[in-house]
Amino acid sequence: MKFILTAGGTGGHIYPALSVLDEIKKDKNNQYLYIGTKDRMESELIPSMGIPYESIEVYGLSKTNMLQNIHNIKCIRNSYKKCLKIMDDFKPDAVIAFGGYVTLPVCLAAKKRGVKVFLHEQNMLPGKSNIFVSKKADAVFVSFKDGTRKLKCKKIIYTGNPVSQRAIEIKKFDKTELGFSKDKKLIVIVMGSLGSTSVNERLLEFLRSYEREDTEILFITGKKSFATLNNNLIVPKSTKIVPFFENLPGIMKSADLIISRAGASTIAEIMATKTPSILIPSPYVANNHQYYNALDLVNKNISIMLEEKDLNKESLIEAIDEIFKEDTFKEIKKNLKEIKDISSSTIIMEEIYKELKGKNEKKED
Repeated sequence: MKFILTAGGTGGHIYPALSVLDEIKKDKNNQYLYIGTKDRMESELIPSMGIPYESIEVYGLSKTNMLQNIHNIKCIRNSYKKCLKIMDDFKPDAVIAFGGYVTLPVCLAAKKRGVKVFLHEQNMLPGKSNIFVSKKADAVFVSFKDGTRKLKCKKIIYTGNPVSQRAIEIKKFDKTELGFSKDKKLIVIVMGSLGSTSVNERLLEFLRSYEREDTEILFITGKKSFATLNNNLIVPKSTKIVPFFENLPGIMKSADLIISRAGASTIAEIMATKTPSILIPSPYVANNHQYYNALDLVNKNISIMLEEKDLNKESLIEAIDEIFKEDTFKEIKKNLKEIKDISSSTIIMEEIYKELKGKNEKKED
């Protein structure tokens, strides 16, 4: 079978797509193509992995700049035309979309050519592109049991986030390879695949003042933020600062605590690796969806949420001390262990194969 995967902009959309692609690759007869933007994260990452890639020029619509929107709408139309040609040339059996505005022209072109469209929504609250595409999707898969609000598809299936399956299967990373002690607690701090300039200074202030004999810290700044922070990296010897760490789920399995944003992929990895967390949701995302992602974990008593407006070195130290209290830590670890692991990528592809089989049987009739 032939599959087109489309997702763009951030790791929160891209990595679930790659996890499902791992499942697609299990059948050696399957063929696949990835459609993304020409200038965002996926445009470098996907080709570097040897995955066939087609780029389209498409941008999100602005709420304030109407002149820019005229150009953006033109790009959407041109991208739609290019996607029609891709459908005609590649002849996919299905398109699987994972969010980001790049998915809109891809899914519209697929429906025009009679190709099945499947959508995965990672967040508790969907973005505008996914809400629109959900009206035309043959099925929508969701990461959260309560994450069906605003989605318009008749067939909505709870599958969890595909990133969780990859995280479950990944081997634990030996933290001593990074120079950390096997006998000390490890805190991992990461603010998403791109980093967060809005909280970095406050995190550095915390790092400069936080030193415990039994605790070490790995701060993953994000590639964009690392250069800016490079002049301010005077921190205790127990802290290591790196721009990027490829095997985040592996190091999370060695960590005692993760401090992070509340993006959907990170949430999935937290639950898959059973890592206690302090979540600092980004207030700059659509519909404030990271707040609701984080709230779901707080309600499960497996995380503490610290809103960015309340973040400073004192509040962060207080949250860390709270989570490391013996009774609190035991309760959180117990609750994490009780969360059932879900083979999300497998479930998604089983449902897609089932839909495609039904379509083929109808053709034969």
